[in-house]
This record gives sequence, C-alpha cells and structure tokens, in this order.
Amino acid sequence: MAHVYLGLGSNLGDRRGNLEAAISALGGVAELEARSRIFETDPVHIVEQPMFLNMAVRVATNAAPPALLGAIKAIERRIGRVDGVRWGPRLIDIDILLWEDVVLDAPELAIPHPRLAERRFVLEPLADIGAGACHPVNGRTIADLLAGLPESPMGCVRVIAA
Repeated sequence: MAHVYLGLGSNLGDRRGNLEAAISALGGVAELEARSRIFETDPVHIVEQPMFLNMAVRVATNAAPPALLGAIKAIERRIGRVDGVRWGPRLIDIDILLWEDVVLDAPELAIPHPRLAERRFVLEPLADIGAGACHPVNGRTIADLLAGLPESPMGCVRVIAA
C-alpha cells in the first residue's frame, strides 16, 4: 500500500460538510490514516470569493496514481463540483500533494503537487499530519518548507476545528 497525502478545500455551500463528504467517499479507494485540523483561509489569485476551509489527509491505497486521480475527480463530481474559473469558487477540491517518494510529471497529474512548497494554505494542514514528510524533489521536510515561507503568502490561515 502506498501512503498518500491529499489536500482538500471548499468555499461554497456547507464547506465543512463538503470536506466530510469527500473524506467519507475516499473510503471506496483508500484507507484514511490521519486527518489534519480544519483551517479557514483567504482566497488567493481571485480574492473576491468566499473564504476557504482547507485540510489535509493521509491515506493508504493500492490504486496507481492515475486511478486515484480518476476516483478523486469522480468524488468531486458526486459532491457537485463543476468546471469553472481556475482558482475560482468550488464546492470541493481534492489534490494529490505527496505520494511517498514518487515524482510524476504528466499532463494530467504532477506529483508532488507543483505549487505545494509555496502555499501556506496547503503546508499548514499538511504539517499538522506530515511535518516530517519529505518533498521528493527538493529534499526538504514539510516543516522546513512551512518555516521558510514569508509570514503570509497565498492567504492567511486560521485554525477553526480540530
């Protein structure tokens, strides 16, 4: 089984309910090992939209990366996500962040997530459950990446739930 870190976000509808529905649906393809606290974050890139709830989970799966991505996209559609503006509002967003020491750069999927190291709203929840996990490209831990960020790039982060 591979151990995979996923990032989840929602800023429309019942944000917390959307996160919980996504975690529950992941049970069909992966086993939940850990979950971070829930963080409320400012939107980035397109700032005129509702605040996000973000979190990270660690799962174990026997699925290959493309199969897990397909399952994730199906879960997003089931919860009600529709294609829209990049970085725009969404009911649910699930991203594959890290997959052990896998490095993959395909048109449909990049692992590790290409913007992982520059996003506080991703690193804060990820550090909650995987501070010692190592970025397979730059060799730094998640804790080191987070500590190296300026105080507030890519959105303010506040813990709202354990």
